[in-house]
Amino acid sequence: MADTIEMLGSIRALFCDPNGQTIRNDRDAVDLIGAALSERCSMVVLPVERLSDDFFQLKTRILGDVIQKFVNYERRLAILGDIDRHLEASKALRDFVYETNRGRQVWFVADRAALESRLQSG
Repeated sequence: MADTIEMLGSIRALFCDPNGQTIRNDRDAVDLIGAALSERCSMVVLPVERLSDDFFQLKTRILGDVIQKFVNYERRLAILGDIDRHLEASKALRDFVYETNRGRQVWFVADRAALESRLQSG
């Protein structure tokens, strides 16, 4: 399965293939952003299958660096999938996800239905 372009309401989104390359650093994020820009997508939907365990360990800074790239390039990011085991292992990550989900730029959502609901609610 390849990456796909889909409309979520009025938002053009790049849905990343769950079997694609693992996002290991901010350079990988820039590649995704470049793909989104070339397809005129304002959002990237990134499945958790593309993220290593290191991504969710705040001390590695990968998560923060990736999110910063999306903010800099003004692309929205939805990380899609179950991250409960990572949240259970780290209060700092739980707090980070909570605060991030309060904004409009980056969201952690369990599934597509949750993403669509967030987009509809504003």
